[in-house]
Amino acid sequence: MVTKTLAIVGAGRVGRALGRRLREAGWRIVLVTARSEASARRAVRFIGEGRAAAGIPSTLAAASTILIAVPDDAIPSVAEQLARNAGDDLRDKIVLHTSGAMDACALDPLRGCGASVGSMHPMQTFTAVNVPPLEGKVFAIEGDEPAVRVARRIARSLGGAPVGISKEMKPLYHAAAAFAAGLALALEEAGVRILMSAGLKRREAQRALVSLTRQVLEHYEKLGPQKAWTGPLARGDFAVVAAHENALRAFEPEFLKAYDAVSRLAAQVLSHEPQARLRELDAIFENAKSVTKTKRGRL
Repeated sequence: MVTKTLAIVGAGRVGRALGRRLREAGWRIVLVTARSEASARRAVRFIGEGRAAAGIPSTLAAASTILIAVPDDAIPSVAEQLARNAGDDLRDKIVLHTSGAMDACALDPLRGCGASVGSMHPMQTFTAVNVPPLEGKVFAIEGDEPAVRVARRIARSLGGAPVGISKEMKPLYHAAAAFAAGLALALEEAGVRILMSAGLKRREAQRALVSLTRQVLEHYEKLGPQKAWTGPLARGDFAVVAAHENALRAFEPEFLKAYDAVSRLAAQVLSHEPQARLRELDAIFENAKSVTKTKRGRL
């Protein structure tokens, strides 16, 4: 059996988490690099294996697979440095990056050295506190065929579900993840702040809304979007929607703008009659604008 050896570039949340899980799955972690050797040493302790180094040393090519887990804007620079430092030693090696939005072309300098390159993005959030379970999580994969094969093997060894995606579709894929994660969190936090303004403590507001959101997502998973949809817009109670609009004027303008935009989006993707819902919302929004203009004219 061929030993699966891995070198990791990047000592952040993703690199540490994947490194530990892959070590537990039988991969041998031979090297972990970061901007500073101190950061690399901390990552090695977290992963439980490997030698720490600073920068982009040529010794990365000692591993059969190199995983680049650095911020997106640093990937091209890392690829250029690795090509310059390791050169022909990269021939027949596999190099993967973990960006959700960028494709394998970010690693083009390494192709010129004879490496097979690809991208492998786990659709999972990572924190500095613990390592999340990766079983059943989607891993979006694309790139050169040898790199894709290794990326699929990595995903399966972690219990993940490898999914092929074209390089042209990666920005859309990542935008979808942003809707469901970072942007959803922004809406949750906005709701918490609104409840706090109504007199609830932060812990109480978080508990109330997280429970509500969790319930809606469970219904969404079991019943589908239309049956899980709830709230005044789902019921066609436009007087309540108008009341929401009026109340939100007390907050920063982004709150009301977000409510308008997300209400329109909900009408489009959740309603059986999106155009009718959108016409009703247009009437509410236009009336609200005229009221605002009238109030300003009296000042």
